[in-house]
Amino acid sequence: MATLGFIEYDDANAEVRAIYDDIMAVRGVDWINNFWKSLAHDPATLARTWRSVKEIMAPGALDAVTKEMIYLAVSATNQCGYCIASHTAAARKAGMTDAMFAEVMAVTGMANETNRLASGYQVEIDERFKAR
Repeated sequence: MATLGFIEYDDANAEVRAIYDDIMAVRGVDWINNFWKSLAHDPATLARTWRSVKEIMAPGALDAVTKEMIYLAVSATNQCGYCIASHTAAARKAGMTDAMFAEVMAVTGMANETNRLASGYQVEIDERFKAR
């Protein structure tokens, strides 16, 4: 159970309901997930976080599936089970296949391994990498 529990739609005040309505409209869903229901205990944090997520995950130079796979990779690295589940579902909805998922996990695992090795060995950055 979430530390403070969840604020369900029917129990939310008008400010929180308006944010919930926007989340459902933007995402094309008819329900609010537990992450948002947890944040609703602090309406200012709920509003700020939703604005940021909506802005960052909106169409841009990267397509939706790429953004979701990046989010998935970072979530796996940070070991956030909730975010892994949420963004795996979102990535699949955006078009991620099983093969793409496997490759994202392979790249994420390799990046984590080589990052730790480079950090542990305190490898200096090559000048050629800095030139651009």
